[in-house]
Amino acid sequence: MRKVKVYRNKELAGELIQENKNSYIFKYNDSYFSNDSLPAISLTLPKSQQEYKSTFLFPFFFNMLSEGVNRKLQSRQLKIDEKDYFGLLMETAKYDTVGAITFKPDKE
Repeated sequence: MRKVKVYRNKELAGELIQENKNSYIFKYNDSYFSNDSLPAISLTLPKSQQEYKSTFLFPFFFNMLSEGVNRKLQSRQLKIDEKDYFGLLMETAKYDTVGAITFKPDKE
């Protein structure tokens, strides 16, 4: 199992978990979920429910990954399998992303 903390504009929004290669969970943090002034992190992950499950990496997170040659270069430099989308996401979306979402390793 692998986990990352998901931040929206430096505010802890939730946790993304890969239980195995066919099981993913996104769970909003309790305080983020209950705060009506904070928006959902994505239209596809609305705050209408606190936990989402999927058999594949949620498209919202998958679309944060590089494509093509850039993904190949990142995979080679980071020594991560090109098809390990969760691993690539964990390593490439820590600091500087195009949008408001960043990730930090879960140290639990």
